[in-house]
Amino acid sequence: METATRRLPAEWEKQDGILLTWPTPQSDWAPYLDRIIPVFVELVRHISRFEQVVIAAPDPAEVVATLQRAELSLQWVQCYPIETNDTWSRDFGPITVIEEGYPCLYDFGFNGWGLKFPADFDNQITRQLDSAGAFSAPVTTQPLILEGGSLESDGCGTLLTTSTCLLSPNRNPHLKKHDIEQFFHDHMGIQQTLWLDHGYLAGDDTDSHIDTLARLCPNNTIVYVQCDDPEDEHYSALQQMEEQLRHFKTLDDAPYRLLPLPWPQAVFDEEGDRLPATYANYLVINNAVLAPIYNDPADEQALAVLATAYPDHEIIAVDCSAVILQHGSLHCLTMQLPQGTLS
Repeated sequence: METATRRLPAEWEKQDGILLTWPTPQSDWAPYLDRIIPVFVELVRHISRFEQVVIAAPDPAEVVATLQRAELSLQWVQCYPIETNDTWSRDFGPITVIEEGYPCLYDFGFNGWGLKFPADFDNQITRQLDSAGAFSAPVTTQPLILEGGSLESDGCGTLLTTSTCLLSPNRNPHLKKHDIEQFFHDHMGIQQTLWLDHGYLAGDDTDSHIDTLARLCPNNTIVYVQCDDPEDEHYSALQQMEEQLRHFKTLDDAPYRLLPLPWPQAVFDEEGDRLPATYANYLVINNAVLAPIYNDPADEQALAVLATAYPDHEIIAVDCSAVILQHGSLHCLTMQLPQGTLS
């Protein structure tokens, strides 16, 4: 099959639904269930206005009861009984590639962000959903360790990623940069891979996933986190990241329109460790953007930037103060399922 017949769609293209993985008392969420479950209920409330919600959970009956207590309609919600380790659907959920005009779900290996955390159940969730009849599109197992949060696509042949994550020795140690670029080209139709070599968030366990730092948007736009405090530990790395973004070009050799997202105040957990609050970790759904906020003075500015980047979308704020307690945010919890993927 020719490369031109394959395409990695952009997140803002038409979707069938969103995958969520419900937090359980057996997960690291156990101390925070009273704080995180209301966030999931809110996500279901917002997403189900626009598209389907697919939920993987060891106890679907409890999930349904929780949603019913919140007076949510279950018309656009489907729960599947699946054992899980955690809740980060972005990184173990299927990555959709369009092949000859039809969606195909790629099931990459997930090893807990480079062998940091248990992933034996989460690594099987895509196959379990397929066996349960959730998908109408075929599922293909792929030979790489790869997380969805490490990829940003414009749907037109450009992919944005970070070298720190994709070149991690605990993911695909036998692969070099050119090998990964060739895989993207051959299997996803990628014509250029833009590698960010700078930028990180303290408290992030992913080795700098791109979806915490910079995001491709419609109309050759990139939104990105910008640190304007020289005293902050992130200042130097994010300044270097910004400079690199300025030099990136589209396939038409044009510079990107860059929209900086504000820098939230530092947030710490009970042990004094910094948490990775970021406004870049938003989710695009049909006709809306779900945007993380943190009860921070910069929240409104962040929402305004996203409204500029997505002028045809409703911007919906979601308080993610609880989500960052486990070192992720809104986009990390979700995986879009493009049109034609769901049964």
